Amino acid sequence: MSRKRSGIPGVSFSWKRALGISGMKSRISRKIGIPLTRQGRQRKMGQMLGCMIPTAIFIFFFIAGCSIFV
Repeated sequence: MSRKRSGIPGVSFSWKRALGISGMKSRISRKIGIPLTRQGRQRKMGQMLGCMIPTAIFIFFFIAGCSIFV
């Protein structure tokens, strides 16, 4: 079942945006470099792990290759 909506279609009001809470949170998160939302933190961790995997594979093969010559 769909959710019944009241009010004028296409018009919405956010009390958080009206009070400036949304802007304040975004400024803080940009300044500290860590997203404040759960989805943002998960996305950032995914990006960091995605960069680490090829590097880890390279280091593994580099160390394995060096150990052959020792």
